[in-house]
Amino acid sequence: MSFQAYLDKIEEKTGRTPRELVEQAKHLGYDDPGVKAGVICDWLKADYDLGRGHAMALVHVIRNGPEISDKHIGSKGTHRDPSNVVWLDGKATNPAG
Repeated sequence: MSFQAYLDKIEEKTGRTPRELVEQAKHLGYDDPGVKAGVICDWLKADYDLGRGHAMALVHVIRNGPEISDKHIGSKGTHRDPSNVVWLDGKATNPAG
């Protein structure tokens, strides 16, 4: 599953775009570098029933913004993404389809 696919699935499961969840995390202070990933994962599990994999994808975006590693860009593997920037504003509005 690509990084973008993880974010799209988060939106399907929660009814919120990744950007909305990032903003909520910031409001709760979870964007502070001292906040452990487990604390954020616990919040996402309790409030949105997200599993660890999906929560960790969101942790990455909360901490680093929409840029991801070039590691899988242009690869042929299942984790490939077409770009090193993921779309946070909702699956329906993603210009990449």
